[in-house]
Formats: sequence, C-alpha cells, structure tokens
Amino acid sequence: MPTLRRTRGHSPSTPPPPRDLVHHPLFARFYARVGTSADTRAGIAALRRELLHGVSGRVVEIGAGNGLNFPHYPRAVSEVVAVEPERSLRRLATAAAQRCEVPVDVVPGAAEALPVKSEAFDAAVASLVLCTVRDLPRSLAELHRVLRPDAELRFFEHGLAPGPGMAAVQRAVDRTVWPRLFGGCHTARDPLAAIEAAGFRIVSHRSFRIPERGPALPSSYCVLGSARRVD
Repeated sequence: MPTLRRTRGHSPSTPPPPRDLVHHPLFARFYARVGTSADTRAGIAALRRELLHGVSGRVVEIGAGNGLNFPHYPRAVSEVVAVEPERSLRRLATAAAQRCEVPVDVVPGAAEALPVKSEAFDAAVASLVLCTVRDLPRSLAELHRVLRPDAELRFFEHGLAPGPGMAAVQRAVDRTVWPRLFGGCHTARDPLAAIEAAGFRIVSHRSFRIPERGPALPSSYCVLGSARRVD
C-alpha cells in the first residue's frame, strides 16, 4: 500500500487556519501601549467605570481590544463574551481576562457577524469600536439581534464634531490618512444616529471632549450613554 508523503505545514486533511478578518499588528501594538497610559493620563479609566456602572447578567462586548474594560465590570455580571477580531489584541485580552473578577470569555469574531445566539444577552457594550467596524449598520443590527427584548446597549464612542469646521476636517482625514494610521478608525461617524437607526431607543447620553481643554483632535468629540433594544 503506498504511503502518503507528508510535506511541511498542515496535513492534507487539515486546512490552514483562516486569515483574520482584521489584521493590524502595528496598530495593535501601538494601541496596547498608548491605550493603557491614556486610561490614566486622560481619565478614560473613570469613563469606563461610568460606562459599566450597574451592568448585570450576561454581557457581550464587541471590539474588546486588549481588555481595558474588563477590570471595571461589576460583580453582578455573570459572564462577559468579549469579541475581538485582531489576533494580537485578542491574545492580550485573554491574558487580561485571567485577572478579572468576573468570568470573561474572549473569542474571535467580527461585529458584523457575531458568533453568538440571538436574544442571548442582557446587555451589550460598544467602547471606542463603532468608529472602526467595516459596516456600522450591520454591526449594530447584530447587537440588536443578540440582545434580549428591552436589553441595554452601553456605548462610549467618539464621532462627528458639532461644528461644521471640524466636521469638514474629520471627513477629509477619513478619506485619506486617518483610517490607514489608526486601524480603520473613522472620525466623522455619528454613533447616536446610527444606534437609533438600528432599532435602539436612546435612554441617556452625554457629550464631551477628550482632552477637555486645549486643541481638539478629529477624535476628540465623544459620547457616553445607554440605549435599549426596541422591536
């Protein structure tokens, strides 16, 4: 009986691992380093605590990054399913999950096709991620799908500036260098309008700038709040 010659790599019956839908290794290293320091220097850690205050039950978080939200989940949370498409950040998030006081399961996947069942979660979290998803309406439709009726979406995002001057700058940089430099980030998206269009009712929100004083960046205009799924 002839024997099969094995070649280097995978056996004939084992397909190669799929390529990640999101692959930004240089930006991932930059984000992991800068994000951690910004949490302290720019007060973002306090905003994460505000974002997650009072969350309970089973939670899905999209674009978990390197897990900077994890330490701020209240003990009333029974489980967090943290979806992160970028391999380097996912590896860091997995390490962060092991130090968390609540159960966190870090899984690969994209916001546009969440690898979870419909109406399976009590809350969803979108934190500085809606700017980077490839298809914003589809990503929010997925969050609507996986949440139980009347469940809550917590969001902390940056987006479109209120003034026409900076809004024009945002649109210009979005068409040119900004997405390439910052992992697909777009600064001129309107998260509140997109959330409402996806079938959510805005319950509360507040707008602010980061940094509060000094020159503004295209990414300085932020909103933090909550919305509920409506049918």
